[in-house]
Amino acid sequence: MFYGSEHSDLKPANSEYALVGSLDGLYRLLPGCWRRETCAPRMREKWSVSNPTCGQCSITAFLAQDIFGGEVYGVPLGDGNYHCFNVVGDAVFDLTNEQFDHPLEYTLNFPQSREAHFAKAEKKRRYDILKAALVQLCASCGK
Repeated sequence: MFYGSEHSDLKPANSEYALVGSLDGLYRLLPGCWRRETCAPRMREKWSVSNPTCGQCSITAFLAQDIFGGEVYGVPLGDGNYHCFNVVGDAVFDLTNEQFDHPLEYTLNFPQSREAHFAKAEKKRRYDILKAALVQLCASCGK
């Protein structure tokens, strides 16, 4: 289960994504969208169907921001990177925390910028693939 699942009834703020239904609905759809090609290149050797959230945090957080609004923040990792999560009002959630075998400390000290993340063409491309997969899955499910 994802961190912040107590907010699973959160509804989309963007009507384009009304078919997602709720935060829980998005969480249930994402495994059908995540794939090796949407995983961060530096983490692809760790990605698998049994570990689908690996390397998916920033693109998933920005997609969740498109759907639910709010802000994206980061948990500093020891290698200079950040693990991204979402904040919408008083709801703090992380749809990709299951890749870690330890709890993370979610503070609002490290806001993440879409512009900075998507300045990397490969990350923007991975986001576009994830978004297209979600739209296609929703259409095929009749959601």
